[in-house]
Amino acid sequence: MTIIKAHIDHIEDLVPLFDGYRLFYKQRTDKEGAHHFLLERFKNKDSIIFLAYIDNKAVGFTQLYPLLSSVSMQPMYLLNDLFIDANYRSQGIGEALINKAKQLCIAENNKGLAIQTAHDNPAQHLYERLGFEKDPDLHFFWTTQ
Repeated sequence: MTIIKAHIDHIEDLVPLFDGYRLFYKQRTDKEGAHHFLLERFKNKDSIIFLAYIDNKAVGFTQLYPLLSSVSMQPMYLLNDLFIDANYRSQGIGEALINKAKQLCIAENNKGLAIQTAHDNPAQHLYERLGFEKDPDLHFFWTTQ
């Protein structure tokens, strides 16, 4: 397995994985929309994507968004997306991608790495095994207005 920091040249490898990620979250397939969304992330440099390959095939990715903590006055990352092709799960790819994200945080001397996920996401066990803890002090509130 090889993990790379993705660049715009990798967009064609990313689109099917990103579309699969969205399908997992009950969204309709939209490869053109996925291509546009990812292209904007690369052009605007507002996320970091790590891409996992096995035998020259893209099999998983994670996307990190930079955040700032006003309280600690330090940067941090939000691991917002993690997806592994169903044919390649249970091979340590998710763990390797998360560890790559953790290494980036250490290298940049960040406050840490936060993960936002659905309440029923089975990957929560992986997150806990890798040292992540649910924060009992924080709740997310949401509005569309």
